[in-house]
Amino acid sequence: MFLLDTNHLVILQARTRRDFERLVARMSRYPASDFYVSIVSFHEQMLGWNAYISRARDTEGVVRGYRHLHDLIEYFRDAQVLPFDDAAAEAFNALGTKRIRTGTMDLRIAAIALAHDMTVLTRNLQDFQRIPSLKVEDWTAIDQVEP
Repeated sequence: MFLLDTNHLVILQARTRRDFERLVARMSRYPASDFYVSIVSFHEQMLGWNAYISRARDTEGVVRGYRHLHDLIEYFRDAQVLPFDDAAAEAFNALGTKRIRTGTMDLRIAAIALAHDMTVLTRNLQDFQRIPSLKVEDWTAIDQVEP
């Protein structure tokens, strides 16, 4: 089973980035039921669009921001979303004792993956590979694509 980090999720949502085709091709080798997203990714994206709306200087910007926020809700409504629950909190707290130099949101995503024994799909290998016992892959990297 796989947990999509926010950066892989954004590629899927945009459908236009150059890595989209590689990611979708790799994902097509597995059943859709093997892929999950986290409530943490929803939180990250919601914060981003909220900030965008707050910074908007005109009506067009506000409308665009709310449109993207609406699209985000629609996407997550149809996705398999994993919560940050007691098991994830326990894993997160255990990671905190290791003093890993990785952002809080990434540690929360990692904790969810560890609690469910999942592989995190991310472009941010540098930070996620610091986390002990976490399985991490970048399916957008050319050298990671299976034949």
